Amino acid sequence: MIDKAVKALKDGEIILIFDFDDREGETDFAVRSDAITPEIIAKMRNDAGGLICTAIEGRIAEKLGLPFAGDALSGTNLVEKIGDIPYDSANHSSFSLFLNHRGTFTGITDNDRTLTANKLAEHVKMAANGGNTTFADEFRTPGHMATLRANDRLLDQRRGQTELSIALANIAGITPCVTICEMLDDNSGKALTKDDAKKYAEEHGLVFIEGSEIVEYWNKTKNSQ
Repeated sequence: MIDKAVKALKDGEIILIFDFDDREGETDFAVRSDAITPEIIAKMRNDAGGLICTAIEGRIAEKLGLPFAGDALSGTNLVEKIGDIPYDSANHSSFSLFLNHRGTFTGITDNDRTLTANKLAEHVKMAANGGNTTFADEFRTPGHMATLRANDRLLDQRRGQTELSIALANIAGITPCVTICEMLDDNSGKALTKDDAKKYAEEHGLVFIEGSEIVEYWNKTKNSQ
């Protein structure tokens, strides 16, 4: 399944990533950010229903000046503490800043979020290749696209959807910038179950992959990433 997931991600298709039964127990849509379209954003809104976020490799987020949200807000007494997250007590949240590209209007429309995602990928690619970017000139915060900063050690330290999607991007050899969205259940008020997410994938001809498969492949090949 890893080969199918890598190919689909390379091809700009939606793939479904389930993390772990003993973690969030959630499935996310994941699409390389440079392939995001208004149609994909609409499908994320309508079929997945969670928060649309863009995950970025940690070292590149650092180059772009994207801090962890907890660090940026360290002067308040609301910032999470280690142990606050019930499904991952050893780590803090991967959230960074909420951004809009400066070319957007409100930033929330499908067209606007597409522009923000595409431009994020463009700047991540430039930074990954050692180029200088005009990131602060092109983006503003607060905005409507949540950015996520992957742990620098990726799956060796943290095994969230952020790290799973960026690890898979690295395996695929594409720009480490992936737009993701949780799948929610309209009836239960909870996350969509793994079985229902698998069923959705089958009905729509999409690849479904479990986090354990990504971790297994990562552990075998990480020294070559």
